[in-house]
Amino acid sequence: MDATTTNMDFDDHCAEIVDQAELLSTGLDEGTRLTASVPSCPDWNLAQLLRHLGETHRWVEQLVRTRATEPPPDTALRDLPRDTTETPAALAAWLTEGARLLAGTLRAAGPDARIWTPLPSGSPRFFARRMAHETVMHRADATLTLGTDFTVDQRVALDCLDEWMELGSLPEMFDHHPDRRELLGPGRTLHFHATDTPPEAAADWLVDLTGTTLAWRRAQEPAAVSVRAPLTDLLLLIYGRAPSDREIYEISGDTELLEFWLARVLFG
Repeated sequence: MDATTTNMDFDDHCAEIVDQAELLSTGLDEGTRLTASVPSCPDWNLAQLLRHLGETHRWVEQLVRTRATEPPPDTALRDLPRDTTETPAALAAWLTEGARLLAGTLRAAGPDARIWTPLPSGSPRFFARRMAHETVMHRADATLTLGTDFTVDQRVALDCLDEWMELGSLPEMFDHHPDRRELLGPGRTLHFHATDTPPEAAADWLVDLTGTTLAWRRAQEPAAVSVRAPLTDLLLLIYGRAPSDREIYEISGDTELLEFWLARVLFG
């Protein structure tokens, strides 16, 4: 893994949680249909998506505030009724309230406090980054539902993709998803290139499946399959929010490998 930095730190991630929640909330108005199905999360409607995100913020806030050494119950963020009596404005206010509460609690704890985390880290630093990107991607889900444009700052998108690559390549992922071992094989490499970033952004990701683990690095190298697209579109593709058959994606090489990889590594 290349140590290329996206220049986002703990405070940036805390701020991004709030910024992304506020951006999502400003897209809701009294005409928003909360019962609309979310295309990228087909089991949910928009109200369920918003509740899931708000309850996730509150779940992490409780965990960090109490310095939990094991995860608290997460029923509220998973058991999501389809009906709602709340207005879009009320849900928007509740969502931003939870994001601000979480950011404040993370900052009060500091990046290095010892807490339970689901993957290696054991500190609020993990949750600040994870919740920033969780909020980014669920904002994308909301814009897909509402039919509005999704844009994100370059450094946020870069960090979002880096974190996705880092988490997806952890050895522990084989314990949670044994079927991902099927991805490994000779000659299996994938290259993703952002077409709308300056050279200094180094917006190239090489996924290497040729060894005994899932590996990646920031590199522009030949691969079995290559995908070129604007950065935000790459983000949506890799996070499973957009299909690869859109014209925006310039794909060359082994398209079956790309589809196989995308189907196996979904999360977030």
